[in-house]
Amino acid sequence: MSEKSVPQIVDLASAFYGSAVLFAALDLGVFKAIEEAGGSSELFPLADELGVSPRGLRLLLDACVATGILGKEEEVYFNTSAGKAALVPGGPADLSKAIRYNQDVYPLWGRLAELAKTGEPVEPPQVHLGDDPERTRRFALSMRGRALAIGRGVVPMLDLSGCTRLLDLAGGPGTYAELIAQANPGLSIVTVDVPAVSAVAAECVAAAGLSERIECRAGDYHTDEYENEAYDAVTIFGALHQESPEQICDILARANRALKPGGRIFILDMMTDRTHTSPAFSALFAVNMALTTQNGWVFSDEELKRWLVETGFDPADAHPVPPPMPHWILSAVKVS
Repeated sequence: MSEKSVPQIVDLASAFYGSAVLFAALDLGVFKAIEEAGGSSELFPLADELGVSPRGLRLLLDACVATGILGKEEEVYFNTSAGKAALVPGGPADLSKAIRYNQDVYPLWGRLAELAKTGEPVEPPQVHLGDDPERTRRFALSMRGRALAIGRGVVPMLDLSGCTRLLDLAGGPGTYAELIAQANPGLSIVTVDVPAVSAVAAECVAAAGLSERIECRAGDYHTDEYENEAYDAVTIFGALHQESPEQICDILARANRALKPGGRIFILDMMTDRTHTSPAFSALFAVNMALTTQNGWVFSDEELKRWLVETGFDPADAHPVPPPMPHWILSAVKVS
């Protein structure tokens, strides 16, 4: 990436303005209210609908227009095409819940210097993994929103031909398991996560009418041992970036033992190049993970391939996943 100019440094110092505008608009339900009004609205009817100050709302709406997440003609505000897709709940690329995760970690970025000094997370991971029930549920549902957006592009990339049983490790709220099950009617799935998150997964799976095919198992993929050679495939989606290299190898080795000979593993994650500085989003996401987890970071595709070889797999090349998130997917076959 090229060096920043002085004006670009000023823009970078103010970049959080845009995030705060987005979070506030979502909190107030601006995008939903505009869509329910027919896709556009003037200020005063919208302020009445939301029960807020017209003056304050005007400032927020104009900031939304300035950042490109709303449009404006004369005194009428309207959702952009991207806003309709991603910011209106129920849109085809709905990120309204996924963005809640960014909002929860937003204050932690103000403590980044503390992380740099100590090398320790500034918030214990247990806060969003069970200690705070409301935060845990919001985290799980945020991951669900993100997985729904990502999964539409990922699931068609999975070759599950001949597979009848799949183990989904650190499966979160069960979203990927649901999407995979819907695309593969002959497949049964065991999805595993910590008890508080697994409970949310069971609710979501039941609501989707898939409880007979998806078992939501409370566990811990750091220590669990699975049925030996009982699965045709294993998925680990968006989880390994919170683990150390030693932990990753241990998780992969136990996944290997759970697979039948010739079984396949699919890993979806943020990844960088060998320098750990590109893509920029992945390098920044590594900091985000370190703020909230003991070993959070982002590894390179080359490192992941090496760990897979060390744990008895023959890996293929990593492939980028379609938008909205810069993820990569890598598959490998059990060879020993």
